[in-house]
Amino acid sequence: MANRWNGQQRPSQKGKVQQAWVAEARRAGAGRLRSAPARRRGLSGPALIYLLCLALLLGHYGPGWIDRFSLPTVAVQTPAAPTPVVATDRLSGNFGFCHSGGGTNCVVDGDTFWFRGDKYRIADIDTPETHGPRCAAEGQLGARATRRLQVLMNDGAFSLENADRDTDRYGRALRIVTREGQSIGDQLVAEGLARPWDGGRHPWC
Repeated sequence: MANRWNGQQRPSQKGKVQQAWVAEARRAGAGRLRSAPARRRGLSGPALIYLLCLALLLGHYGPGWIDRFSLPTVAVQTPAAPTPVVATDRLSGNFGFCHSGGGTNCVVDGDTFWFRGDKYRIADIDTPETHGPRCAAEGQLGARATRRLQVLMNDGAFSLENADRDTDRYGRALRIVTREGQSIGDQLVAEGLARPWDGGRHPWC
């Protein structure tokens, strides 16, 4: 007869083993059916530390690496402006006055002079007449222009540059007198002792 335990049938040794197997199987099945834990989103602790170290290294060495691999800057050189060529003045003389007749080195009036036996007319200006002025004012201004031209001709070496014509109707050589590239005639004009030559004479009275 089957053994009784507390009013119930007492399980045999074989039944205990079977019950233990069933219980173990149930636990295993329940574990399989249990849902797997959800993965955490985001980075783990070691990954965050690695990224932080990488950011620090780039911040410290990054500018140097960029400069090392960047293209070199090419300097653009602006061509220098050409140096103006200044004419070398090679003519000189000791000028006096020669109001009438010929001479070697002398000044006739404000725009006419003799140099080395040749008579020259300054081609780029016109000055008041000193030989037969139309009025006293013209004669006085012409005398001032004559004295000033004599000073300028004795002020150092000069050059004689060709004009649009070689001679005028009186046989005088037409030349522009310059010193260091500047016209002496222009200086007389600036001082009020001459006018720029425009091809015709105009009254000074």
